[in-house]
Amino acid sequence: MVIFAWLIFKLIVLLLAKAITMMALSTEQEFVQVMETCRSLFAHKLHDYGAAWRLLRIPSLTDQLLIKARRIRSLEEKGSALVDEGIVPEFIGLVNYSIIGLIQIELGHTIDEDLTVEKALALYDDKAAESLALMLRKNHDYDEAWRAMRVSSYTDLILMKLFRVKQIEDLKGETLVSEGIGANYMDIMNYAVFGLIKLTIEEEG
Repeated sequence: MVIFAWLIFKLIVLLLAKAITMMALSTEQEFVQVMETCRSLFAHKLHDYGAAWRLLRIPSLTDQLLIKARRIRSLEEKGSALVDEGIVPEFIGLVNYSIIGLIQIELGHTIDEDLTVEKALALYDDKAAESLALMLRKNHDYDEAWRAMRVSSYTDLILMKLFRVKQIEDLKGETLVSEGIGANYMDIMNYAVFGLIKLTIEEEG
């Protein structure tokens, strides 16, 4: 009986510690923590492969994003383990490909690797900072509504954004009232960050 009570006590302490940790992190801090993970992988791939992605055209990047988003949805619908089966790595891929897309929109594509590792990382940081600023503005307006959403909802919203982007690409960028490709890429990145916060910091699902 004493051992059982002790185990219950330990469980309560652990749950409280987790709750305190979560409360201690602001949305901005959670965003930065997730982005550090994404940036680390981006930097490692830059070291190994250079900026080979500079040759990718925007429709190719949209297709890569779509492949990753569809894989996440497939894993969700199959009920596979959220981390072990690859959902977290796919969300990281969505973040990094979105940033690559934003860089390509700014610089244009080229067949030459014209970026040093340092320059590529500086551009990455610029786009991450822009996305953080956008997220904080929207978070203020919508009062952190994203926290009430399920991870699967982020997946659906990402897919919806990607279908919109494909439509914009098919229209050669000539939209009447819609946001452009860059704005959609930034939204996709932020939804992916929310998913990563839920899965890796809050450990939801």
